[in-house]
Amino acid sequence: MNPQAEELNKLIIKANPAIMGVLSEKGKAIFFPKKGILAQTAEAKGKKINATIGIALEEDGSPMRLKSIACNIGLDPKDVFPYAPSFGKPELREKWKEMMYEKNPSLQGKEISLPVVTNALTHGLSMAGYLFVNPGDKIIIPDFLWGNYRLVFENPFNAEFVTFPTFEGNNFNIKGFEETLSKNQGKQIILLNFPNNPTGYTITEEEAKKIVDIIKKSAESGNKVVVIIDDAYFGLVYEEGILKESIFSYLADIHENILSVKLDGATKEDYVWGFRTGFITYGVKCSENQKAVYSALETKTAGAIRGSISNAPHISQSLVLNAFTSPSYKEEKKEKFMILKKRYETVKKILEEHKEYGHVFETLPFNSGYFMCMRLKDKDAEEIRQKLLEKYGTGVISIGDMLRIAFSATPTEQIPKLFENIYDACKESM
Repeated sequence: MNPQAEELNKLIIKANPAIMGVLSEKGKAIFFPKKGILAQTAEAKGKKINATIGIALEEDGSPMRLKSIACNIGLDPKDVFPYAPSFGKPELREKWKEMMYEKNPSLQGKEISLPVVTNALTHGLSMAGYLFVNPGDKIIIPDFLWGNYRLVFENPFNAEFVTFPTFEGNNFNIKGFEETLSKNQGKQIILLNFPNNPTGYTITEEEAKKIVDIIKKSAESGNKVVVIIDDAYFGLVYEEGILKESIFSYLADIHENILSVKLDGATKEDYVWGFRTGFITYGVKCSENQKAVYSALETKTAGAIRGSISNAPHISQSLVLNAFTSPSYKEEKKEKFMILKKRYETVKKILEEHKEYGHVFETLPFNSGYFMCMRLKDKDAEEIRQKLLEKYGTGVISIGDMLRIAFSATPTEQIPKLFENIYDACKESM
């Protein structure tokens, strides 16, 4: 093993050996090179003559660029064209951490790591797989899950998903989660996603507390637990009593045997899907040297990023950082949130008013996010999807016996017709 990796591992073992119990073999071996090209380039920064970094500069020392590209960008060229650090733009990392405390009041008084910038959520999930998943490891997850998880965890890391029914009636299946967790002792990997894709369900505040208690009891019994939290749709909660914070806030420091990994980003929170700007943040309880543990985890994460994509796009990081410091930012966010909330409320109203729809489909619980799902009664979902495309000019997603509806992408005035078309297509197939 590389001496730099061993040095990071020693820091972790000294402060909290349980973390070594959840790191994968790749996670244990990874490091960010303190020597070599990157280190030598850092040492030369600010020198009068700097012939180290592998980019091209203009004669005036600014980043070399094409006018046909630069003319479309209002940012300073230094914030666009050079490489960003593998850890991410420092000012952005600090700002995102500050915002996390603002958005999650329960984090107050708790120390978390400095977020590392990823190439949005999918890349963040992949980095979590790299750091924590060994071949054959089981990942405990509700059965309604984002299909891309399988490509992220099963194919490259040979993980095995262990699922349990997401719902018990109209509530999150607390009992099913607890039973599944209890059957998988030792190293436990849990993957939680709220608001959930595909169902659009976020746990209630009471359900969140129960989930946290179950995980804590598992840790107290000696299990080493890593909880991967996919917060892609964070903040899009439309009902009272529903958890508005990330469950990461509750898990961040509750036990030495629990490492919480928060994956989030500007992608959906700030409506910049193509920017690919995400973050990975850690929370863990340590008796001492907590900052050293976080530094080691951040360094390993940056090493994994360096070894895969090198770094996330600089221009995207600079653009979102500028937005976060804009005086109109919060008002703009509120405006877009209200549009999505209105669409959600429109869907709810339609389902309440049109009881006849219940003859052809039943809706799964939903209260947040982008989506809602309906389970068709005695109908083939893919057949109905095709009919909707061909005869009704309507596109939806079929998943098994369900249809997933993205009301986030449907103008409010089109939502009544959307459900009418689904109903008619189902009636026609009787």
